[in-house]
Amino acid sequence: MKPSFLRTTALALTLGTSALAEPPTRQAVLETYVTIGAASFQDSLITAQKLQDAVATLIASPSADALQAAKNAWLAARPPYQQTEVFRFGNPIVDDWEGKVNAWPLDEGLIDYVDSSYGLSDENDYAALNVVATPVFTLSGTEVDATDITPDLLENTLHEADGIDSNVATGYHAIEFLLWGQDLNGHKPGAGNRPWTDYAKGDACTNGNCDRRAAYLKAATDLLVSDMDYMAAQWAEGGEARANVLADETAGLSAILTGMGSLSYGELAGERMRLGLMLNDPEEEQDCFSDNSHNSHYYDGKGIQNIYLGHYTRVDGSIVEGPALTDLVVTKDAALDAEMKAKFDATMGALTALKDAADNGFAYDQMLERGNTEGEALIMGGVNGLVDQTKSIERVVKVLGLEQTPVEGSDSLDNPSTVFQ
Repeated sequence: MKPSFLRTTALALTLGTSALAEPPTRQAVLETYVTIGAASFQDSLITAQKLQDAVATLIASPSADALQAAKNAWLAARPPYQQTEVFRFGNPIVDDWEGKVNAWPLDEGLIDYVDSSYGLSDENDYAALNVVATPVFTLSGTEVDATDITPDLLENTLHEADGIDSNVATGYHAIEFLLWGQDLNGHKPGAGNRPWTDYAKGDACTNGNCDRRAAYLKAATDLLVSDMDYMAAQWAEGGEARANVLADETAGLSAILTGMGSLSYGELAGERMRLGLMLNDPEEEQDCFSDNSHNSHYYDGKGIQNIYLGHYTRVDGSIVEGPALTDLVVTKDAALDAEMKAKFDATMGALTALKDAADNGFAYDQMLERGNTEGEALIMGGVNGLVDQTKSIERVVKVLGLEQTPVEGSDSLDNPSTVFQ
């Protein structure tokens, strides 16, 4: 699939909704949605390929600069991917695939060495397996030859091994751990501090098994690229995810609003933000090795707003836009449309405040510390905005006559007392 297709499609949709002579059809709104999906997954592939290139350079010629370049490429890959998460909950093809690329939290001791203070899990016999240091091991009663660390080994043997969700062997966060290492700073500022010499050659190698660590990093990055290539194809012309959305206008609009509401409420407000604050646990931070959670939260919120407004800015700066939900809602209930836009603005304002604070040295880890009232206020500002905008999303569902549109919840929001049981 060539990026030029999406740029051509984007040009066909660059007439903003204000230029429309009459309300758009529902099919036109679905067309914008799938085109934004195609562009954002294509951007995720493009940035994953750049990460792959940076990892190849690190492995070939290890240095502090090469490790930092790989980290920078990982950080650059997150914004476009986070903006795709709004496509997850309403589209089974994406939801079934997502666990391969963005699963967290993970028992990182499955992959590589961890600090001696790292607690073993009573529920996971493989939480300290350390595949990098263990070329042959027994998994679920079967001997596994991991002499060659390949994408197939990661995906089909290690990932969610023994049916345990925290055995995350693939995706962004496995790569993040291999680039940054553990963040051992607790509630103090500072991310993981893996030395570049963990990838060095010969006697310069630190912490042993540098060649196998490099092989794991390469396999995980290659797998991420192939996974992104697969998903980008699902949203391109002829792709199954695209066809599913366009096949039925009612089901397609329900899928859009399920994705918006579920990411906004249960996933982002609940599992990714409120839960970590309730537990005051930096291990519950999504990008916990790199201290990048503030950016991931921001771009998740941005992705939701993109879909309502029908507007996405690509990594090359070009714009994809067209008829969107806002154009349908304003014809049914102009006040609700204004309310929805205002709530998106309020939420993004809160997420921007959180992002700006973290970018200026107030780490998300610090915000999570018990008794840190400033941090709690920043996180809860985002949570409250997301919860509030979900109420308006649910009103949009009713106005458009799409009652069969479920929104996923979270115990941290719906049954907070159960979190501590």
